[in-house]
Amino acid sequence: MKQTLKHTVLAATLIGGASLAQAAGFTLSSPDIKAGGTIAQRFEFNGFGCAGDNKSPALKWSGAPKATKAFAVTMYDPDAPTGSGWWHWMVINLPFEVNALAADAGAVGGANLPPGASQARIDFGVAGWGGVCPPAGDKPHRYIFTVYALKDKLEVPADATAALTGYMIHGNSLGQASFTARYGRPKAK
Repeated sequence: MKQTLKHTVLAATLIGGASLAQAAGFTLSSPDIKAGGTIAQRFEFNGFGCAGDNKSPALKWSGAPKATKAFAVTMYDPDAPTGSGWWHWMVINLPFEVNALAADAGAVGGANLPPGASQARIDFGVAGWGGVCPPAGDKPHRYIFTVYALKDKLEVPADATAALTGYMIHGNSLGQASFTARYGRPKAK
């Protein structure tokens, strides 16, 4: 009983700490995608039966913890029918002075990223933005955009998988801010 109470207090402290990071005002938003809203078709992937522009949305954040040395930004679909979700975007080592990404910052090759930042290989097999593209007829999928405040820049191999990059991000995170939006495609006729 005593051990269970100790674990409960520890869990509450950890959860409370995560809430404090959010309560402290670390926020993420997009002028292109409303939190809780529907993602526009222009952010859809161009392939796999999808025909969007495959361009990343503009993002901005504020209120990061004071000890932040760098940022990472991700977009993830937990509803993809893979058993492990689908990584659509992973940007790492954004300098701590950066608090926004312009539209199409996720272009493959990284030319539109701030100096020092790079993109990790995502589940489409490229290092760049891979737009939304749920299977036709599926219920709308959730897409989670997250910015992570990092303790330091990440040392990640250029050919690292999304899982390894995610591991490094989570292991070096001081806090995070997220929003979720949805996207679905009608069933093919």
